[in-house]
Amino acid sequence: MVKKVACVAVLMWMVVAAPHAEAAISCGQVVSSLTPCISYLKGSGGAVPAACCNGVKSLSNAAKTTPDRQTVCSCIKSAAAGISGLNYGLASSLPGKCGLFLPIKIGPSTDCSK
Repeated sequence: MVKKVACVAVLMWMVVAAPHAEAAISCGQVVSSLTPCISYLKGSGGAVPAACCNGVKSLSNAAKTTPDRQTVCSCIKSAAAGISGLNYGLASSLPGKCGLFLPIKIGPSTDCSK
């Protein structure tokens, strides 16, 4: 019985003391990667600049964990709020035009916590 209690105590300690996952991606990296997309997203469409797709793909490759994806999402929403004239329809279609699939819709109402 003492061994069982000790095992439960150790397991509880491990859960409580385990480090919380933190995002490895910064907003600076997100903004830097997506800056080449701004002129496209403020325009009326056309061809997506190669540098923009490179940035989108690099973020996609870097954001492997849930905290990373949440950070990218929050940073995009925050940066987009400060840029007037963004076409959110173009933003939503951008991953697909760069050959990527994202299961979420990109826009000001996107819930980054999920």
